[in-house]
Parts: sequence; C-alpha cells; structure tokens
Amino acid sequence: MVKLKKYNDVLKLFVIFLTFFFIVSCSKQNYHVSKIEGKQIPITEKGTQVSDPSKQVKQIENFIKPYREHINKDLDSILAYCPVTLDKSTGKWQTTIGNLIADVTLKRGNLVFNARGKKNIDICLLNHGGIRSILPKGNVTSRTAFEIMPFENTMVVIALKGEQILELVDYFIAEKKPHPLSGITFTIGKNNAAKNILVQGKPIEKDKIYYVGTNDYLSNGGDNMNFFKKGVQKFDLDYKLRNILIDYFKEVDTIPVINDTRITVE
Repeated sequence: MVKLKKYNDVLKLFVIFLTFFFIVSCSKQNYHVSKIEGKQIPITEKGTQVSDPSKQVKQIENFIKPYREHINKDLDSILAYCPVTLDKSTGKWQTTIGNLIADVTLKRGNLVFNARGKKNIDICLLNHGGIRSILPKGNVTSRTAFEIMPFENTMVVIALKGEQILELVDYFIAEKKPHPLSGITFTIGKNNAAKNILVQGKPIEKDKIYYVGTNDYLSNGGDNMNFFKKGVQKFDLDYKLRNILIDYFKEVDTIPVINDTRITVE
C-alpha cells in the first residue's frame, strides 16, 4: 500500500508536469483550447492494483530528472557574495536588508521607468512583511532571491502629490515597523510628528508630483497603505521584485552593507 501511494503521488506530479509543458508549448505555437474532457483510466486491467509500482515510479523519476537538474543548476549558480548576514530583525526604523532591497528596487526600477516615460522614481516604499528570509553570509544565488521574495509581486510606480507623501511618512511612524524605504529622509520629533522631510535631498513640496515605487499589492492599499489609492497616475513596470534582486545580484560581485541614516529620532 505504501508503494502504491508513492506511485500515485508521483503520477499526479507527472500529470501536472505534462499539463504545464503542454500549455507552455501550445502558447508558443498559438494553439487554443476548445474543449477539455476527462475519463478514468485504470492503472491495470483490473484497475485495483499496480503490478510493479516501484518500476513505474522509477520511470517517471528518470523522465523528470534532467528537468529537475536543469532547474536546480540555474537556481544554485553563484551570482554574488554577501560579506555578512542581512536580516529584517536588526533595527527599529531601518534594517540593512530593507535598505538594500529598497535601494535596489528604486535603482533598477528607474532603468525601466526612465526608459519608458523619461521620468525618475523619487521614492521607494515596500513592506517589512514582504521580506520572507534573510540574505545569508556567503554565496548568493537565484534561489536566495526566491527565498527572500517568494511571491509573484511586480513593481508599480504611483504618482503622488506631496500631501500623500506626508501621509506616507505619518503611516510609517504610526506603524513603527522598519518598512524598506529609499529616496526620502526625515526626523521623528518628540511628539511623534515628522519634520525635516527631504525627498532626494530636497525639502518636500505639498503640490509637487512625486513618483513612488512599490509593489502591486501595496499599490492597491495593501497593509492599509491607503495613500497609494489617491495616486493621480499608476504605472505597472511588469518587473517582478524577485527578478529585480536576481538582476542586481548578477551585476555586482560583493553585496554592500548599507547603514546610512534615513530616519532619525529626537
């Protein structure tokens, strides 16, 4: 019975794999599904047991093996080196991994945004909870990026007035979480009010339009970031945050540890 269960589990995996392979192949050749039918096919003539389930399992595993090895090779190829472990738990208002991800997202997102619209991203704000793993000391691979950003979130740029940037800062202070933040600095006063707010090194202007990079989840008001829903324009860069990290890892040799001060407290 154990062997039969294992066989059935592997068979299901095999069917899913073939289905995915068929869909991808058809999409490349502009085929369209017109009808889907299903029927039960017995494993044996009696349909009650498998004469040699271990043999069937081995055949399926042998078929999948080269594809698995190819994927693992891509995921585990060394892209860069991290000199220390970066994580999201060290720091009240900022973290080294948060600083890195926000800076990288702003920088690489700007390459796309500027090329398309001749505009620049001013600020990047992501969510602390979106970072799902540490960036460990040692070799960094594509698998590392998948562990840090396992979701399919894409980068979105929202055009916000200066008034909404003030709401963004108020939200940040009220949340008391080190959300990844780049392009903006401010001081938290004794009354928990923000002052000395600078965007790209310049004092904020209430009526000016600022372009804020974030992810598609937050752009729709996720994590109660409702100020994003007041945006005057929205641009979907169709660039996954995970791929932003992977592309960055490919272009650097050693990952920097970013400790600059973005938020000060009186």
